[in-house]
Amino acid sequence: MFDDSAPNRRPARAGVGYKPQHFQALIEAPGAVGWLEIHAENYMGDGGRPLAQLRALSDRFAISVHGVGLSIGGEGALDEDHLARLKHLCDWLRPASFSEHLAWSTHGDAYFNDLLPLPYTAATLTRVCDHIDRVQEVLARPMLLENPSTYLAFTESTMDEVTFLSEIARRTGCGLLLDVNNVFVSATNQGWDPVAYVDAFPLDKVGEIHLGGHDEDEDEHGAPLLIDSHGREVVDPVWALYAHTLARGGARPTLIEWDNNVPEFPALEAEAARAESLLAPVRV
Repeated sequence: MFDDSAPNRRPARAGVGYKPQHFQALIEAPGAVGWLEIHAENYMGDGGRPLAQLRALSDRFAISVHGVGLSIGGEGALDEDHLARLKHLCDWLRPASFSEHLAWSTHGDAYFNDLLPLPYTAATLTRVCDHIDRVQEVLARPMLLENPSTYLAFTESTMDEVTFLSEIARRTGCGLLLDVNNVFVSATNQGWDPVAYVDAFPLDKVGEIHLGGHDEDEDEHGAPLLIDSHGREVVDPVWALYAHTLARGGARPTLIEWDNNVPEFPALEAEAARAESLLAPVRV
């Protein structure tokens, strides 16, 4: 699942999503933070401070690249210009891994600032696999595909999400990114068991785990509705599900995602330290 030729292959430690306001703290006193992740689309320019800081960080940390704009599940062909920019970034950075979402965000010339869900059908499966094959061909590396956070299910779906993701991994050879918070959010919103989802998941294909915060709301019937906001600390039930995942599948590089209402670095490092405390006993 990892690109073994990458000079900065990640250890099975806790990492954080990099934010420029944390640059100095990471250089001087990273604490429990063992690696970093960047969003690809923030680093597709030709130079300037962002790339200079990234170069300095890459001398100290393993770095992964997480994409949000490829629209892997979109009905149309992938944007080859976007893919070329992504290849340029990965060729320069040689990251420990590249990952994207099982979602779509484009239709024709329109781009939506959301990661939208897909029906799990044979036709969708073929399209997603074709797109992943193209990404892996261009990047000349395997990618990781992340399970989504969902708020509804499609009546036309003919398979469950775990079966769908497992078949994608089998057909394409890609790895999987297991977002434990997304599992908890989707399970709460749709009324299924998050532990059973993890138990059925092909954990041997997992190259990375994500943890993040979510917001609590209610739907029009008063039922709980969770929003995958990445705007607060990880809640205790998600930590418990994460511990169960580690017990089942072993230690994996684990990212703390905190993209909105970004705190001062000590709060983010404390979340990484909590993940590290759960990783350490199962790390080999």
